[in-house]
Amino acid sequence: MFSKLFIMVVVISCSVWSSRAQETTLWENFEQAKTANLEPILPDFSYAGYKFSEVEIPHTDYKIFDVTKYGANPNDEISDKNAIKEAIKAASKHGSGVIYFPKGKYYINTNNDDQSIVKITSSNIVFRGEDKNSTTLFFDKDLPPTDPKKLWTCPQAIQAMCLKRGTFITKIISDSKRESHKIKVDDASKIKKGDWIILKVLNNSKELVNYDLGGLKSDKAWTSILEKGVKVNEYHEVASVTGNTIETVASIHYDIKAKHHWEVYSFSHIDHIGFENLTFEGHWTKKFVHHRSAQDDGGWSILKMSQVVNSWVKNCTFRNVSSAVSFSQSAYSTALNNTIDGNLGHSAIHAARSTGILIANCVDRAGMHHSFGVDGHATGTVIWRSNYAAHSSFESHASQPRCTLFDKVEGGFFQGRAGGARFNLPNHGRYLVLWNFKEIDEPEENFRFVATDTWFWRISPPIIVGFHGAGTTFKKDEVQILESLGTPVNPESLFEAQLKLRLGNLPKWIKDIKKK
Repeated sequence: MFSKLFIMVVVISCSVWSSRAQETTLWENFEQAKTANLEPILPDFSYAGYKFSEVEIPHTDYKIFDVTKYGANPNDEISDKNAIKEAIKAASKHGSGVIYFPKGKYYINTNNDDQSIVKITSSNIVFRGEDKNSTTLFFDKDLPPTDPKKLWTCPQAIQAMCLKRGTFITKIISDSKRESHKIKVDDASKIKKGDWIILKVLNNSKELVNYDLGGLKSDKAWTSILEKGVKVNEYHEVASVTGNTIETVASIHYDIKAKHHWEVYSFSHIDHIGFENLTFEGHWTKKFVHHRSAQDDGGWSILKMSQVVNSWVKNCTFRNVSSAVSFSQSAYSTALNNTIDGNLGHSAIHAARSTGILIANCVDRAGMHHSFGVDGHATGTVIWRSNYAAHSSFESHASQPRCTLFDKVEGGFFQGRAGGARFNLPNHGRYLVLWNFKEIDEPEENFRFVATDTWFWRISPPIIVGFHGAGTTFKKDEVQILESLGTPVNPESLFEAQLKLRLGNLPKWIKDIKKK
């Protein structure tokens, strides 16, 4: 009798264990993989943001360069552009500086201005307002496109940029798995700890293209990826160099195969560029029509951060603008606590051709045509605890963005707002992850990631966990993994959980945001 009972208990126990094993969540898989130093299903998004999100964005104590000391006079409706440029020039010569705006309204791009942009080309320059509710940079006139035939070529009015370009260093000579940290190169003698490098590939081998599409069927019209090839530019800080083995601080998000001819380049950049406590106000007041005119698409584009690392835009408002913020060819920088309001425009805040950009705790009240999202071969982007209007949707603007996390995001969710030219499709590649996304528009049955009524809207099968709100369902053969549809999951935030697992505790700046 005892023997039969013991056998029954063992069978029941094994059945329960088996059931639990089959129901193991993606988060459990990630924890186990990290513990065992194995490849997880989920990307490790925890490195995104300023200083890998390990510390809060600093309140810099750089020398103050007050724009009113260089000729700016708020509220007089006379252009302050030259005064701002002079303050930047002085701060750059000093080696660092806060371009400070006391309370008031500062005019830029008035009738009497030229069409030049405001440039920042050196590190350690921060634009700071006294108070974003009473310190406004007002952009009166739009900037026209650099090519009148191309509506999308309107420049951003303020641009931080590095004037140098990276150069080839060495070839990668062995394979490295995604979510690992080490690569072996032909010659690491010119690389040291603390350097910034680019891991690059451009290859149109059929094997690599099929891997990159992640099960998505290609179209002959997708000439960019089929003919030019898979393009990956991952930006990384070097943690250590041992012989010809390089270890990166952050995880490498792409499977590297030496046969595809990966290379290492230097990454020329500027750092600690900041914009904080300011309102950027455009003069865009028309009803937005997509691609109607250059004004609609980009006339009042405000900030572009190009080739920057460890930089930020925080506690800012963007009102009546075409496009708020673009991070381009940049790395590990943060947009934090920003608001977009006023008239509906073209684009909110996005990462383009960048690595590890964090868009955190931002609100798009205007409901821009393209809300928060990615463009180009952006990798490791995190949109975290951010909200946008029900009449908009996330951006995924083709040209090979991949490995993007929408984490605890609330907003509309529908086809048609991804963006991108047909030859640059698909709209998004592997590892689009939606974690506890709350949809606030109307539900859809069997939502498609591969549209059947248009050439547009093609997304590689995503990972969807805890999607809830409206009641939308998904076509399962177009999804890589679908878990807990209709019900939020634990952990509430994947980014937070991964960061806590890596550091042992959440940084104070994240805890402070969660308290609000």
